[in-house]
Amino acid sequence: MISIALLILPFLVLQANLKDPSKVNGVDKVIIELSGTLQQAGVSAADAVGAVIQEYFYLVDVGRENERLRLDNARYREENRQLRLLGHENERLRQLLELRTRIGGDSVSAQVIGKDTSEYFRVVRLVVDRGERDRVRVGMPVVSSEGLVGQVSRLTGHRADVRLTVDQQSAVDIIIPRTGTRGMLRGTGERNRYAARIEYLERTDEIRVGDDVYTSGLGHRFPASILVGRVTSVTRREFGLYQQAEVTPSVDFSSLEEVLILTSGSREQTADERSADVPEVELEGRR
Repeated sequence: MISIALLILPFLVLQANLKDPSKVNGVDKVIIELSGTLQQAGVSAADAVGAVIQEYFYLVDVGRENERLRLDNARYREENRQLRLLGHENERLRQLLELRTRIGGDSVSAQVIGKDTSEYFRVVRLVVDRGERDRVRVGMPVVSSEGLVGQVSRLTGHRADVRLTVDQQSAVDIIIPRTGTRGMLRGTGERNRYAARIEYLERTDEIRVGDDVYTSGLGHRFPASILVGRVTSVTRREFGLYQQAEVTPSVDFSSLEEVLILTSGSREQTADERSADVPEVELEGRR
């Protein structure tokens, strides 16, 4: 019955709409009114379905656009990070170039490729990518834009170990420009902090906390006027000829990435100097 009604209904609607308006009877009016209502409902339903479909595709496009923007934002962030790193690297290299010009003499730049650290995350030894094949020799000074790093202690073909100024085996003849006071800087070798001590300071030598410490140039192992660190404490004993000062190095060993190895104006230590680290004739000059 429903199928028959659905087949007859369009015919009746068509017939009623095609009749001369003057010949339309009551049944035709009902059919025309009913067909209008159905048409309006159909148009409304179609509009609603179209709006839903349009909203769906709009949301799909918005999702795709958001994903594209997210990827673009991630790419721009990475590019910005790379540019910042490149800027920092350029600044470090510029400072290294200025240092090379200021110090003069022959030198080779080196990249830090290894760091030995203590259980307290303090750097105790550096490894750089220069060695015997690069004219590097044991005893050559190693510097950065921040100051004196140390000296070459061991070599291979293309690598070199660097002994830091805070190492117990390190000894550097220093001067305090403010007063002209001289002494011998030795590393404390502590594994939980970076520190060194100035030895052979006479009790009458003027030194105070905050004094900058530089290489003196004596002994021919380190060029003069390279910043080593700053005095952080001074100890004067009640008895004895000497006082002692503690120095914090100017170099942040944990952040080093590039250094200069000074290949001229320095010499390799002799066996006697490595055992004593300071010639007696220099000590006599300070007493």
